[in-house]
Formats: sequence, structure tokens, C-alpha cells
Amino acid sequence: MPPDGPAESTVTKAVKRKPRTQTGKARSTAKAASRQTVSIAFTGSGGAGVMTAGQMLLDAAAKAGWYGQMTRSSGPQIRGGEAAAFVRLSSEPVIAPNNVFDIMVAFDWMNIDRFVDEIPLDERSLILSDPEAGEMPAALAKQPAAKADLALATVAKEVPGGRPNMVALGAVSTLIGLSEEKVVAPITKALERKGVDAIRASMAAVKAGRKAVKGARTDYRLPVSIGTDRKERWNISGNEAIGLGALRAGMRFVAAYPITPATEILEWLAPNLEKLDGSMVQAEDELASINMIIGASFGGIPSLTATSGPGLALMMESIGLAVAAEVPIVVVNVQRGGPSTGIPVKSEQSDLNIALYGLHGDAPHIVTAATSITDCFFTAQWSVHLAEALQCPVILMSDQQLGQSRTVADRPKAQPHVAKRLTALPGTEDYNRYALTESGVSPMATPGTPGTTYVADGLEHTERGRPSSQSKDHLAQLDKRARKLETFAFGDHWAEIDGEGETVVLTWGSSTGPALEAAKMVRAQGGKVKVVSLRLLMPAQTDRLEAEVKDAKRILVVEQSHSRQFYRYLRAFYDLPFEPEVFAQPGPLPIRPLQVQTLLTDGQKRS
Repeated sequence: MPPDGPAESTVTKAVKRKPRTQTGKARSTAKAASRQTVSIAFTGSGGAGVMTAGQMLLDAAAKAGWYGQMTRSSGPQIRGGEAAAFVRLSSEPVIAPNNVFDIMVAFDWMNIDRFVDEIPLDERSLILSDPEAGEMPAALAKQPAAKADLALATVAKEVPGGRPNMVALGAVSTLIGLSEEKVVAPITKALERKGVDAIRASMAAVKAGRKAVKGARTDYRLPVSIGTDRKERWNISGNEAIGLGALRAGMRFVAAYPITPATEILEWLAPNLEKLDGSMVQAEDELASINMIIGASFGGIPSLTATSGPGLALMMESIGLAVAAEVPIVVVNVQRGGPSTGIPVKSEQSDLNIALYGLHGDAPHIVTAATSITDCFFTAQWSVHLAEALQCPVILMSDQQLGQSRTVADRPKAQPHVAKRLTALPGTEDYNRYALTESGVSPMATPGTPGTTYVADGLEHTERGRPSSQSKDHLAQLDKRARKLETFAFGDHWAEIDGEGETVVLTWGSSTGPALEAAKMVRAQGGKVKVVSLRLLMPAQTDRLEAEVKDAKRILVVEQSHSRQFYRYLRAFYDLPFEPEVFAQPGPLPIRPLQVQTLLTDGQKRS
């Protein structure tokens, strides 16, 4: 192929077009939200290197001082099949997926129809595809985006050891204004174990990809960041952040059974726990996992397990045991589409009901929820602290959108929350494990502490711990367990509150990012919006939330579930001043800022 071969001329022609223009209100608002941001989708079959290209692009952008986020998407298969990496880069912190993708690079058309709904495109977008992959599927051909050939396979073959995904990385990095120098470090780091030859081949393929789009003039370029705090930024996934937060709090034992999309928590913790003299056990199933951490915590070690919806369902009886025996544990639930096996690799917020109400009997427990990828770090640290302080189970809610996405973000502030359990002293006279204290929290003895022997099981019991079926003992212990949560001072961490206004958005979890960005878009047009994202779902902070909405003239509930679980939770626990509006969109499609912004703007017009 000549130096200025077909790939270069085709791509250059496609991207040499007039600067973007906005038509209509939707385009105007999208422009406000998309200022200094660009979104790229890499798609292809399993093994094509889609995720590698996306990860390297994110890492290179971080080196250049940009913020960013990468979300993974794949089909239901265990291995192979189709995959997609969605990358959004910006000169400002990225908290949500963009409304449209600017560039889509298709390595092949393997089951691409499964991703079409997840890749919104418009007339400003560009689709790059390899002509060797065959004819573009109709679902994409009818999109208003510009189309261009990029001969990934052909260009890669001209480079000894070259791979199409590295050609794509080179082409995209050029189109968005990312220098070749910034791409070197991520490639070197990722391929270090494969040796110098692999690094050289990949860099040569990147150069070839850059050459293929040489001369293209686009408006996809981000400005050069001159921030001085780049070294203080984190490049981390939500699952990794949960592991780090739990370790910072003092958690030292994990037992779990791998399950998508929570497995990366375990993969990250395995080597890092060992560095801190902690231990991890891969159990034979979720039933064993939950009982192992109850046993370890009973022995005095702050403990955690991580799972997803099907695993959480199996753990419910034993979580009830931890409530009755007042054993502190943390159960991380990284939600996925349900019910049953559902959609393992896609995100949804439909496990809320089981987390809140899944235990039989009156079983007071704590339910927390991370509000962003970086907040997974804080919420995990806080959750371990709460479990230990209140001697009860904490179910920490995340989801695939948070857990398996990576972000380049500012380093969170250090937090003081650590595991601190009230323990019994040796030789305590007349030791009553379940003493009816004012706070509801009673000293917990570590096995082997002289003079503090007691029985701990799932039976109702006396203050001493002896099994009892008498009504007075049952009522006393019910009150004790409830009192722990009702009287504890949770502080200002119960919710993330942003802005002021008579329009209030109530949300939680991964729906927080789109709500916050939508509110920012509305404010840019002169509107006033308050966003309240609940981090503490149980026990309900009734007075606090009601104070935040008492002056509201409009309330919009935003969540990712089909049955409006979060809305029904709000109606069950809070006295809202009037009937709220509800935007409940089930997975697997993510909620996008423009969807929420449109609802907010339309509502303001009606009012």
C-alpha cells in the first residue's frame, strides 16, 4: 500500500468537513454538556483487543492530563463473542456517559447488532470500519454519522507483529489530538512482560495508524491540559476502589465465590490483602462464602464478601444469622440485570428490594450505596466502619456501570473511618454479650478472652446469650438491635447533595452521574436544580431527606429499574410533600444526561 493509500484518503475525506453545528433545542443542550469532551467506542469480536485499545487510550489521555472514563460492554458468553469499550475523555471530571459518541471504530461486525442501542450516533459522529470486515450492517448504515474505511487488518499486516487494535489506537489518538509520546508509556507498561519485540511491534502499528489519518482536520480534538495535579489523579475502577476502601478501613479477611461483575474486587484484593497479612479464600459457593466471613468476624477479624444478585439471594439466611448474633460483616453487591441469571455483563439497579427487604423476620441492617466510581472507595471504607461500630451486617450496593468502569479522576480526600469494634475486656464480671445498653451496642468478646465465654447462634436469646423463646427476651432483643441503628449518628455522609433549587432530583448509585451532569446543563441555561443522591438507604434518614425536599415545587426520581423500586422505597419511608415524577429506565442501556435534562427542562416549561 502506498504511503498515502486508500485508508488515509478515505478517512481524511470523511473528517474534513465543516465544524459541528447544533440544530434545535436538543443539540443546544447537548453542546453545553459536551464542551471539551470526546467519546469513542471500540467494538469487535472477543480477542480482537477492543478492551486493550480502550484501556491504553484512557491511560494515554491520563498522561496528557485529561480526565476520562471507560465502560466495558460484552455479550452473555463466558469467552469470545463480541465486546465494546466506551471511552469518554474531557478536560473536566467525567461523571457520566456522554449523550452521543463522536467516533466509533469497528474492528469487525461480530454480533454488532447487540451494541447498536448502546452507541448513540448523530450527524456529527464518525464511523471507522475495516473494509475487510464486509458490508456495514443496516442498523449502522442508516445512522446519520459519517462513514469511512480504515484498513486495520491491511495496515497491521505491513508491520511485523502488528495488530489491528494498535492501528486503531494510533488513528484515534491522532484524531483527538493525543501525541504519540503519550501513547508510548501505556504500551510499554501493558506489554512489558511480553518483551521488547512486542512493544516495538505495537508502537510501529500505532505509527501506521497515525499515518493513516494524517492530515485529517477534525473538531474532535481536546485542548492540551496544563493542570499541575496530574500525579494526584487516580486511574481506578469501581471494583478496585471498593477493595482499596475496605483495606483502608481495616478489613483483613475475604471469602467469596467469583461472579460477574464483582470478580475484579476479589482479583484486586487477593495480592493486596497478602501484603497486609490478610487472607482471602475462594469458597465453593456463596453459601460457604457468607458463613466463612461470619466465622472470621466472630473471631475478631473485619471481614467482607463480594457478589452479585444471584449470590446475594443465596446469602440472605446467613445475613439474618449475622443480624441475630450481632456479627459485623460487609456484603458488596455489584448489581447486574436480572432476574435469575439475567444479563450478567450489563448494569441495572434492580437489586434494591432484596437488599432492603430480603431478610426474613425483623432484621435491622445497613444498606449503603456508592454514588460514583471514586465514591466506591469512600463508601467501602465507611461501610466497614459502620459494620464494626454497630456490630451488624452492611450490604454495600454498587453495579456493573460503577464496578467495571475505569475513571481518571482527582484523588479523593483521606477519610478517618476505620474498623473499631467495642470489645469485652478479659475477666469482665458477669459478662452479658447482648446486654441491653442505651446505644444498643454491647461489648463483643473475642473467642479465648478469659471470662467472656458465651453462645452465639441464630436463636433468640437472653442478654447472656442463652436461647430463649420468651416474649420479654424477644422484645428486648428486637428493641436492642433496632436501637443500634436508630440512635447512631451517621453524620452528613447519608447523601450527596449538589446545588439548590425548587426542582429536586432524587436518585442513587450510578444514576447519580447523569443526574448531576443534567443539573449542570440546566444551570447553564439559568435554571436551578438540587440533586440528592442517597448513600445511606437503610436505616432511612427520614428527617434529613424531608428537610431537603420541604420547599420543593417539583421532584423528579431517577433510577435504573423497571418496577420503580427506588421510587417505591421513597414512598415507603419518606413523607414527600407531593407525588413525584419518575424516570425509571431498566438496563442494559445506561441513563444519559440529556434524557434527564430534557425531562427537567420540559417540566420547567410546563410549570
